Parts: sequence; structure tokens; C-alpha cells
Amino acid sequence: MAPEKTNAGEFPADETSPVEEVRLVVPETDDPSIPVMTFRAWFLGITSCSVLIFLNTFFTYRTQPLTISAILMQIAVLPIGKFMASTLPKRDFKILGQNFSLNPGPFNIKEHVIITIFANCGVSYGGGDAYSIGAITVMKAFYKQSLNFGCALLIVLTTQILGYGWAGMLRRYLVDPAEMWWPANLAQIVREYGTALVFVDVIRDLISIDDLKAFRALHEKDHRSKGLTRMQFFLVFMVASFAYYTLPGYLLPILTFCSWICWIWPHSITAQQIGSGYHGLGVGTFSFDWAGISAYHGSPLVSPWFSILNVGAGFIMFIYIIVPLCYWKFNTFDARKFPIFSNKLFTTTGHTYDTTKILTPNYELNIPAYESYGKLYLSPLFALSIGSGFARFTATLTHVALFNGRDILRQSRSAMKNVKLDIHARLMKNYKQVPEWWYLVLLVGSIGLSLLMSFVWKEDVQLPWWGMLFAFGLAWIVTLPIGVIQATTNQQPGYDIIAQFIIGYILPGKPIANLLFKIYGRISTVHALAFLSDLKLGHYMKIPPRCMYTAQLAGTIVSGVINLAVAWWMLGSIENICDVDSLHPDSPWTCPKYKVTFDASVIWGLIGPKRLFGPGGLYRNLVWLFLIGAILPVPVWVMSKLFPEKKWIPLINIPVISYGFAGMPPATPTNIASWLLTGTIFNFFVFRYRKEWWQKYNYVLSAALDAGTAFMGVLLFFALQNEGRNLKWWGTEIDHCPLATCPTQPGISVQGCPVVQ
Repeated sequence: MAPEKTNAGEFPADETSPVEEVRLVVPETDDPSIPVMTFRAWFLGITSCSVLIFLNTFFTYRTQPLTISAILMQIAVLPIGKFMASTLPKRDFKILGQNFSLNPGPFNIKEHVIITIFANCGVSYGGGDAYSIGAITVMKAFYKQSLNFGCALLIVLTTQILGYGWAGMLRRYLVDPAEMWWPANLAQIVREYGTALVFVDVIRDLISIDDLKAFRALHEKDHRSKGLTRMQFFLVFMVASFAYYTLPGYLLPILTFCSWICWIWPHSITAQQIGSGYHGLGVGTFSFDWAGISAYHGSPLVSPWFSILNVGAGFIMFIYIIVPLCYWKFNTFDARKFPIFSNKLFTTTGHTYDTTKILTPNYELNIPAYESYGKLYLSPLFALSIGSGFARFTATLTHVALFNGRDILRQSRSAMKNVKLDIHARLMKNYKQVPEWWYLVLLVGSIGLSLLMSFVWKEDVQLPWWGMLFAFGLAWIVTLPIGVIQATTNQQPGYDIIAQFIIGYILPGKPIANLLFKIYGRISTVHALAFLSDLKLGHYMKIPPRCMYTAQLAGTIVSGVINLAVAWWMLGSIENICDVDSLHPDSPWTCPKYKVTFDASVIWGLIGPKRLFGPGGLYRNLVWLFLIGAILPVPVWVMSKLFPEKKWIPLINIPVISYGFAGMPPATPTNIASWLLTGTIFNFFVFRYRKEWWQKYNYVLSAALDAGTAFMGVLLFFALQNEGRNLKWWGTEIDHCPLATCPTQPGISVQGCPVVQ
């Protein structure tokens, strides 16, 4: 056994971490006597998890969704924990013969970490991703299924616990080895559409307030002589954000999209297509709504400048060059028959595609009705965005292979050979480990319940038992290699499209089966990698493994139940939620994220990839982007080898550049442009010219804006919007660009639009 307190000096130099970034950031000491799973940790952890999952679920249905990160609770629980430490009684209680204390001493950093692990369950495992809730929303709100609550609960919980099982099985390969260092635990990054934005070779230059530094910084004394403390700053700007959100959230929603070009040319379709922030390219439009700025790519204040630069390059190329050329110059895919940007599906005449006309009573494709009704079309930006996803998938694989392949192989060989443990692994040996069978019980149980669901609710879920097993097998095969890539390079190659392609060909005409296959075959991997990342954070912070197991499992169950309960309540209590055609034009409950989930179920499941992307399909040429994406990183890599002195060349990152047009729709060009501009201001100009302020306040400001906006949004709903007390005047119309939704093809007639001659 190691002594109670140990440090790196007691170990040979070659037993410290082999990763320089870890040596620079992670403390190489531990005090095993520090209490972890205290009453304070349980109370604040469960509360944090519950609050975050409620807020994230609530906001995911809004036109401008908002994901509240765990940074908010990481900051907020610190004064509460210290207050509890100063006020709770310190005497011991006897419970089942064991001494128990409500107040074992000062609020400590390990309690703070375990609370953040709980809080992460309200973001990474439930609220932030929420794909299982998306599937349930699509089933109930879009397909109008009478889904059983028990079936829905099984979908939510088994998806997440399945990921937990994968994580437990793979922790020996992805957590214990020093070479698997999980850079995301050293630098806060954007985690929403599945692709990380920070790479190994620039972390030391762009290191920000990471998870570990955040804990250490928050527990250091913050001298008031240098201005406001972090907590004072947080409270001031949270109150300011809370008060300000009454404007874009209720009194003046036009602040979300200030489409001033439409005000100048109120009768020009082209001008409104260019200037509309909601239905067009959003040229010159900016959002003064924090929810709009951070809606889809997360907070711009936490993304490194080089990532913002890459995303900006891709955004400008896509929105201002490729899309206009395809629409106005080449009329690609009959583009001018439709709006330039829309998340709707269309018929060949430019009208909204009515999927109910091609559905059987069992929610499958009615082939004769489909052949009679006609082919499905997408808006040009939507179609090109899907194509960019093809390119992004293969570009990520090529980029990782070229720039990080050698390191991955070296680190993987070293990790799999179970080489000598570094100081962090040795320090963790002081604690009882979690037996493998604890995870196996969860894994086998979740698989068994999932298979049971496919028999009991066969008609509802559409995915047969062998489809479930296929999904489990796919997840098992890909989780380890993707985990190795993420643990060493911080990139997580998404295979959503591949998963949907596969099952779309195997089970065409079954949209619900396509959704559930993606959940079990892909999203369970996302959950597993989130669990593994947190396990590594606990490894670095010397949290006892059994405490981590308890916190993650409890947080997962709590977040899953609340996630579904809130969604179920909203789907039942908000009239016409997600039904854009039936809602008031200014309603905030348009569910753009889930509309795209529904569209995906139609594209990949109901109609199927063969009809759209196969031989003879309208969008067959988009498949070439798989090849183009695989080739594009090659010249960048070659240039980096030919000119090694040019340090900026490796920063040209094709996967991140393609991320500049990811998520559109539901994201609008204005959402992304506002995110880019805000990120540039803070992570370039403020970082360069006011670095001390940036280091002290940047991430605190991000959390304060999240908190104030979220709390006022909830208050406005319960106090006003839920009571039907909505305002109606010029400032409450989000986007004064009605002609932006019109086609420009001569002879196409759509209600509310002039016919172009």
C-alpha cells in the first residue's frame, strides 16, 4: 500500500505519465482519506443531474434549443457545498450499525468532481444527446403512434445502460493505460453533433480551462483585489442574462434573427432568400439571443480559436459559394423548385411532402401509394448538408490515419500489452476496483430487456430480435477502435450515416426500425465513450472506482427517468407541439431538432437509401462525396511533410472544416455565423489582448449566460406562454422574410408565394 499521501517524487521518472500534456496538467498526488460519497455529494449530485436533465429536455423542443453544460453546475455547487459544510451538523449518526456524518469536514475537490460526474449524466448521457427521446418524440408527435410508456422507458434506459456495459468491458483498454489519455479531459471542447474539435498537436498551445484545471482553479483562493471573484462575476452575469432574456424570449423575439435585408427589399424573393436568418442564407444577419448563438454548436466561448477558424472556413465555402452556385447557377437537383433552405420534405411540384399518404396503418411504406404520389425531394441546402456528412465520415478516417495513425498504433500496442503502470494507475491501486461482473450484469440485463421489448412491442418498434442483435454486434465491434481514436486524438468518427445506410437497405420501408437501430447500434457507443471519458477524469482525479460506478449508474437512471418524464409531459400538455403547420406562427415549440430526426427516419427508413441514393436515385451523385472526403486530407498531409517548418499547415483540418456546415438543418446559417463571430471575439481578440481576463472569466461567463437564459426561459413558459399570454406585434415576429420560403423556378405555384414567370 502507498502511504496516505504520495507524490511523483517517490516514483522513478519513467513511471510518470508518458504524455507531456498530462504531466503538465494532472496532479501526481493523492490523499485516499478524503471523503467522496458524502451526503453533500449525493444531494448536490442528484439535484444537479435533475436540474440539468430537466432544462436540457425542456429546451430541446424549442425553436432555439439550448444545451446547458455541466460547467454551470460545476461552478454553482461550489458555494452551496461550502455553505453546507459550514451549517450542517457535524455529529455522527448510526445507520444500520455504521457511523454516518452529514458533515465530514470541509467541502473538498473529490466531492466536487463526483458531483460533476452526476451532472454530466444530465448532459452527455441524456439531455445533451437525447437521441432516444428524439425517437420517442418522432413516434408520438410525428407518426402519431400510441406508444406505451413502459416501452418508451425501456428504450431510454436500455440504450444508456447498454453503453455503460460497453464502457465497463473496455475500461481496461481505454481507461487504465496511460497512453489512453482522453484529451477532452484536458481541454473543454464542443461535444453536440459527435465530432470533437481539438487535436493532440495543438493542445499545449491552446490549452484552456479544462476539467482538471477548472476544479483546481475553483478551489484556489480568488483574491478580491483583482476585481470580482469568479463567483461574484457568475452571479452578476447570470442575473443580467436572466433579465435580458425577457427580450428575445418574450417581448422582442426579433432579436433572435435581425434579418434587416428583408426590411429593405420586402418584395424580392432573392433578397429574402439571401438575407433571411430563419429560412435563408442569413447574409448580414446576427442573433442577439444567447440561445440562438449556442443552440447547435454549443457555447462559442469554450471552443479554441483554431477550431473556430476551421469551422468558419467551411461555413463560408459552403454557404456563400457552394450553395449559391448549386441553386442559382446550376439548379442542382431541381433546386429552384424549392426554398433554398428548409428542413421540410417536398414533392416535385414544390409542395410539402405528405408522408401520411405513403404510410400503411403499421407505419410502413405503402409502395403503390408512393409510386403514385411521387418521389421525395429535399431543399438544396439540406441535400448538400447530407452529402457533407458523407465526406466528413471518410475525411475523419483519413485524417486520423495520416496525422495520428502512427501514434495510435504505438499507443494501442503499448496499452494492449499492459505495460508498467504510470503514477496515476499506481495511485488508483489504493482503492477497491469494480468487479467485471458488476458491468456484465448491466450489459446482459440491458440486452435481455431490449430483446424482450422487440417481442412484446413488436409492432411499435418494428426492429426484430435479429435486428437488435445486429445493432449490438455493430456497437461492440466499433466502440473499441473509435474509443482508441477518441482517447488519443480527441476525434470521434461518427458512423450514423453508415448505420442508417445498412439497416435502410436491410429493412426498407420501416422508419421506426431505422431509428431504433441507430440508437442501439450507434448512440449506445456515444454513451459508452462519454462514460469512459468520465472514468478517465475520475482516474486523473483519484476518485475511488466504486464511487465512480455508483455515481454514474445512479445519475444515468435518474437522468433517464426524468428525461422521459419531462418529454412525455410536454408531448401531452403542449397542444400541437412539433406540428409547425398547426402551431401559431410565433410558437417556440417547433422542435427543429426532432423534425430533422423525423426527416432522417423518412429518408433512410421509410423510403430508404436505395431509392434516393442508389442507381437511378435523384441524389445518387452525392455518394461520390464518400470518396472525395477520403481524398481531401491527403494533400494537406503531404504539404505538412514537405514543409514541416510551416506550423499552420497541420491546423488545416478537413473534418473540422466540414463541421462548418454540419447540423443544417436544423441549425440555420445565422446560428452558425453568430457562433463564429462570438467565438472570434472572445477566443481571438479577448484571448490575445485581455488574456488575464479571459483566463479568469471566460468560462464563467459562458456558464452564467447558460444559466440566466435557461431559468428565464422556464419562468416565461410557466408564467406566460403556458397560459396563452403571448404578445403579437412587429417585434414578436421572428423573421420578417415571408418570401424566403418561396421557390424561384418559373411556373411553380405555392400558396403565399408569387409565381415566377
